[in-house]
Amino acid sequence: MGLLDTILGRSKPVRPDLDRLFGLPAAAITLRAGAGFAPTGLGSVCFAGVEGGAFSRVRAEVRDLLDTDTDTDTGPGGGTGPGGAPVEFHEDQYGYTWLLARRDPDDTASLVNDLHAVNTLLQDAGFGPHLLCSLMGFRDAEGRSLALVYLYKRGTFYPFAPLPGAAERRDNALELQVRALLSDDVRIEPDLGRWFPVWGAPGL
Repeated sequence: MGLLDTILGRSKPVRPDLDRLFGLPAAAITLRAGAGFAPTGLGSVCFAGVEGGAFSRVRAEVRDLLDTDTDTDTGPGGGTGPGGAPVEFHEDQYGYTWLLARRDPDDTASLVNDLHAVNTLLQDAGFGPHLLCSLMGFRDAEGRSLALVYLYKRGTFYPFAPLPGAAERRDNALELQVRALLSDDVRIEPDLGRWFPVWGAPGL
C-alpha cells in the first residue's frame, strides 16, 4: 500500500482465507452424526467472467493441477483424474462457470484438497475477483440434498437445502438446523440475506 493510500485511509482488499475450506471434513462428520447427511463425493467451484483464451488456459491448468488424464474426457471440458475422479466444467443459465470434482464419498479430505487447490490456482492466476463460491454436496437416507456453500469474498459458509421435487423452494428449517449444528466447525455467514440459492448447481 502506497503513501497516498495511507493518507486517504484506503486499504487493499483482504485476501480471502481459503484455508477455511479445511473445516469441511469436520463439518461432514458433524452433519452425518447430527442430521444424517453423508457426503456425496461431489464438490464444485463457481467463477464468472473467464472466457475465450483465458478460459481454455484455466481449464488446462486445472487439469494439470489435479493431474488429470485428458485422454479420458467425460465430455466437453472434462477429464478423469487420479483414482478415476472426473473433473468437469459446466456453464449455468446465468453464464457462470462451474468446475465439478468427484471423489470417493468417504474421502472428504481429498475433495477439499481439490477445491482448495483450484481456488488457489485461480486466485494466484489473477482470477480472484471472478471467484464466487465453492460447495460440497450431501444427501440423507430419504434422498434429500444439501450443500455447504463457501462464499469466497466473505470467507463464510452457509447451508443450502432445496426441497425435493419442488420448483425452486428451499427447506429453511433444515438450513437453520444445520447452521446450529455446524457453528463450532466452520464460520457460518451471519447475514441470512447472503444465503444465496444455487439452484441446479453441479455437485448439489
